[in-house]
Amino acid sequence: MKTLETELCSYSIEDVGTAAREGVTRVELCTSPLEGGTTPSAAAIAVARVVTSHFAAAQGNLPVELSVMIRPRGGDFLYSGVEFQQMRHEIVFARECGADGVVFGLLTADGDVDVARTRELVQLALPMESTFHRAFDVARDWRRALEDVIATGCRRILTSGQRATAPDGIETIREMVRAADGRIEIMAGSGVNPGNARALAATGVDALHFSARTVREGGMKHRSTEILFSPAATDHRITFANPDFVRRMVALAAG
Repeated sequence: MKTLETELCSYSIEDVGTAAREGVTRVELCTSPLEGGTTPSAAAIAVARVVTSHFAAAQGNLPVELSVMIRPRGGDFLYSGVEFQQMRHEIVFARECGADGVVFGLLTADGDVDVARTRELVQLALPMESTFHRAFDVARDWRRALEDVIATGCRRILTSGQRATAPDGIETIREMVRAADGRIEIMAGSGVNPGNARALAATGVDALHFSARTVREGGMKHRSTEILFSPAATDHRITFANPDFVRRMVALAAG
């Protein structure tokens, strides 16, 4: 098995630090996990770059690559003119903060890749890398979408094989790798874990994307029972990337 890149979907600076300590290739920094990930705050982007550089200096390694999600809202991937301009500004800011890449996905109302606007964002992002995210998985024809994304100049596609999880879409992912034929990187994501990493790697993908999300109890001793800011089961819990999970994924990706 070839050595694969690993990408940790990071929803906090703590997660970024975990990725840096455990040797992950790249972090995808985002927020709003219940919406599938949206653009993180300006401060989060800036601090994430500082954190990755700090750990690299301490360990004598290159900094973990930092990719920033560029998605102005949850919901579909058909963006208004104003939302598109927001995405442009966010890309410029990410580059100014020293990010290595950006992650986005734009579709037309008919479910095709919005080639013109995607290409515009790819060019604006340079010299950063551009990843087309799982908007790809809701395109109406993945073979056409693959060719369209390649034409935009994106570096890679994040996909679950147009199924809910990558293990469910594993045969389609295998076909995608063959169809891509080295013209663009294919990264498997959604439901990726140490139990299925080798099977996914065997499809020929270039990278594995995972979140390693787990929860721990928060530190509050006083807990209101009258006011809840999130579902009752999670209001007093902290979600984070499990370091052991991340460590195992990095080891498996190394072959």
